Amino acid sequence: MKRFLLHLLAIALLVPSVYAQKIVPAATPEAAGFSTERLKRLDAGFNEWVNKGWINGAVALVIRDGKTVYYKGFGFNDPATKTPLAKDGIFRIASQTKAITSVAAMMLFEEGKFLLDDPISKFIPSFAHAKVLDKFNDKDSTYTTVPAKRDITVRDLLTHTSGLGYAQIGSKEARAIYHKQNITAGLLVTNDKLSAAMTRLGALPLMHQPGEKWTYGLNSDLLGYLVEVWSGMSLDDFFRTRIFGPLGMNDTYFNVPAEKASRLVNFFVGDSLDHIVKTPLAFGALDMSYPLTKKNYFSGGGGLSSTIYDYGVFLQMLLNGGVYDGARLLSPSSVRLMTMNQIGDLSLGGEKFGLGFGIVTEAGSHLGPMRAGTYAWGGAFSTTYFVDPASKMVVLLYRQMWGDHMNEIEGKFKVLVYQAFKE
Repeated sequence: MKRFLLHLLAIALLVPSVYAQKIVPAATPEAAGFSTERLKRLDAGFNEWVNKGWINGAVALVIRDGKTVYYKGFGFNDPATKTPLAKDGIFRIASQTKAITSVAAMMLFEEGKFLLDDPISKFIPSFAHAKVLDKFNDKDSTYTTVPAKRDITVRDLLTHTSGLGYAQIGSKEARAIYHKQNITAGLLVTNDKLSAAMTRLGALPLMHQPGEKWTYGLNSDLLGYLVEVWSGMSLDDFFRTRIFGPLGMNDTYFNVPAEKASRLVNFFVGDSLDHIVKTPLAFGALDMSYPLTKKNYFSGGGGLSSTIYDYGVFLQMLLNGGVYDGARLLSPSSVRLMTMNQIGDLSLGGEKFGLGFGIVTEAGSHLGPMRAGTYAWGGAFSTTYFVDPASKMVVLLYRQMWGDHMNEIEGKFKVLVYQAFKE
């Protein structure tokens, strides 16, 4: 009996660290392993970047072991009127949508809807008998193909090794071929259906043989459509009822509602002279009010807008092993699969790729302060995040601009976070 009671006590001690991890404010930074004094360097950095004109503003969130260590907004949502950038502003998170789509797919994987190495053609017939681009004519966008050596699989989509390219932002060949078939990156589509676009995509050539390269492409958009096929729900409905609702992510949307429109953060571009200009367009044509436009085409690769705190909750769920505040979305086994190297020896700089995330390797960890096993990604409009499991840390940096200093700021931000961390 004594041994049994000790066993129950051991379980009770373990459960809170896994199952009860809800984000709460840290009593002090020191209580979560950070230095209050050294965090002031982070404040100074943001104020300097704003004052120099490198950014209009930014929001940062640092969570350690489920405790909020740092959650601040800096600068202006409109420098002309000195309107502050609110830390609960709604940001266009673009490719940060991909991780949520990957989680949705893995939830359905756990329900037995598919196996990771199932061919896509099993669910979307147009992907049968795939072809691979051989020769491409720049003058008229005509091309020749060769047969694919094998079908592309669900795992290929999750790892970006399928051979699919990216519409509008990918290679010249992908941009031209997809343009002819009205295949887009999916952020503002009002005259097409996701099912129709992804079916057309299946008849188009892959950019390379499946599994032979890592190529950033429309994999998550296709995966989002598969979520609709497997679940019988729209991607929007699945996200809202199966992910956002249980996690309390009440500010994350494909279509930002009118009553929250004023919280959508403005978009800026900077030039080499550190002049910052608010702009209504990105990529020369994309209306940046797109989150406010009602649409039924849901891009699993880039369509969401969210707050930094909502996404911090999502990442904390993953760090917890798939559960948050009693709501379990995934098993620890699936989180393990998602956050380990799934591309073998394929090259991705100093990183590898899991099922939806870039992974810092032991060999690549010398490049910066993040430890091996850290998983990360970001969005095209300068939002970024990483999760460091070894340090029990979730870190996010949100901006809404393009400029010459974006990468430098991100690099310095990571250094300033880690220098304040007392391991």
